[in-house]
Amino acid sequence: MSIPTSDLTVTDEKETWTGKVREAALGAFPPDRLLPDRQPAYVASWAYVFGALSIGALGVVLLSGGALAVEGPAWWHESSVGLFVNSLHLWSTEFFFMFMVVHLWAKFFMAAWRGRRQATWITGVLAFAISIGTAFTGYLSQQNFDSEWIGTQAKDGINSTGAGAFWNVLNFGQMLMWHIVLLPLVVMVFVGLHVLLVRRHGVVPPFAPTKAQLEKAGLSLAGAGASTAVADALGTLSPPPAQAPLQPPEARAEMPLQDPPGNEAPGQVLSQDLASPEPAGEEPTSSDQLWQLPKDES
Repeated sequence: MSIPTSDLTVTDEKETWTGKVREAALGAFPPDRLLPDRQPAYVASWAYVFGALSIGALGVVLLSGGALAVEGPAWWHESSVGLFVNSLHLWSTEFFFMFMVVHLWAKFFMAAWRGRRQATWITGVLAFAISIGTAFTGYLSQQNFDSEWIGTQAKDGINSTGAGAFWNVLNFGQMLMWHIVLLPLVVMVFVGLHVLLVRRHGVVPPFAPTKAQLEKAGLSLAGAGASTAVADALGTLSPPPAQAPLQPPEARAEMPLQDPPGNEAPGQVLSQDLASPEPAGEEPTSSDQLWQLPKDES
């Protein structure tokens, strides 16, 4: 039995909502940016390391906190293994905040919102602010005299703001759920968005060096040799010199013949060398050509 082809309707996959979502995701996060295999040379600086260290410390915080939530307060107070995991959770949290503060201040002084990276900066700041609330609920969930003292002192302060009606810091169950479920989910959402935005726009490049910084480093713009050294140090390539167009065969045939090298008098050779212009292959000595850094189009 043959089916008439006139009754069949072929729909383009891109017209479906799943196809549109996939095309939008591939356009915003192409595979070579989502999982790159190389980074710019300046990423080797220590200023770019603390973001990855913060994520690593956050992973240890989540793993150790998950073990504490499963076993319960009696385990982390009485068992030696529980005490170790509790200490691991505490110190990984301390390192997480230390790395995150250094990362935040380093990117602040680098103006990390440059190049359409405002959303990247905002998501990072929000992740840091929500992490403070998550750590506060963790102190209230210790089930010891320390958490009791913190809770009784915080109760009056929170009640003065009117938030005590739904935020009871003396309720262990409420604080534990905020600490292990709600706030960590929000932190992970903002951290995930932050990493995706970094993959999309790339890491922020450093500022171009100023003249005073170059002079302090022993580099200057005076002379072709110094200009070449500066260009090599910064990895800045000036545009290649313009090549003269090739002459057609007829024009080359009409050009007068020149004497082969070696037949000129010594004085003539010396005068020609002094009057000859700068070779085309030399590096340009003009500061306008040397310091035209590429624009940030990421």
